[in-house]
Amino acid sequence: MKILFIGDIVGSVGRKALKTCLPTLKNKYNPHWIIANGENAAAGRGITAAIAKDFFELGVHGITMGNHTWDQKEIFDFIDKEDRMVRPANFPQGTPGKGMTFIKVKDIELALINLQGRTFLPPLDCPFEKANELVEQAKKRTKYVFVDFHAEATSEKLAMGWHLDGKVSAVVGTHTHVQTNDERLLPQGTAYVTDVGMVGPRDGILGMERNAVLQKFKTQLPVRFVVDEGKWHFHAVSIELDPATGLGKKIQLIRMDEDTILFE
Repeated sequence: MKILFIGDIVGSVGRKALKTCLPTLKNKYNPHWIIANGENAAAGRGITAAIAKDFFELGVHGITMGNHTWDQKEIFDFIDKEDRMVRPANFPQGTPGKGMTFIKVKDIELALINLQGRTFLPPLDCPFEKANELVEQAKKRTKYVFVDFHAEATSEKLAMGWHLDGKVSAVVGTHTHVQTNDERLLPQGTAYVTDVGMVGPRDGILGMERNAVLQKFKTQLPVRFVVDEGKWHFHAVSIELDPATGLGKKIQLIRMDEDTILFE
């Protein structure tokens, strides 16, 4: 069983990259489930119903979100109706949407869980307690459990990986948009990487137009960030699972850009 997880898709450049690369990735990795983080898909902030529809039509089975979940106000019109999308589960009780869903492909279910860290981000409910609660629920239905932990701090992401080792199929980090070179199978079998990276403008700063970001750092004055244009890069991860246990067998980073689309 294989999962293809695509890092934070940023703006129109990221959406173009997804459309360009996904057919090739399907052919190369033959994933059962395709999941993408979409919290930056609409001009770098949030997602719209039309963009989500485009992702599903391209072959994405599930969309995870993060701290920009609510930036496009129309999300309140469709998030409760869309069973293939999850927002961080540790938002307060009563928040629209859901933090876990089950994606069925060829009669096999994958539990998809989204959590958000609290270090350098808003103080949501405890992601570790929420993880315990949801994993217990998920394991009653399926052995395949995937967690997108949307967090700022490397230490918090690592902590979640160790916390869930042997309990879930995979824990992958999102949010910081820089792919980390620490993919591994943890000792009890959970596939882990601190950050999958991003899909979007290669020559911006985390996907944003770099001159504005530089001005902010150099002057500390208010600056309006906009998504950069130009060439894209594409970061993802392929994870192979053991059908006997649901745990990880192999994890492989995917990294390419507009100038090197072709695979070996």
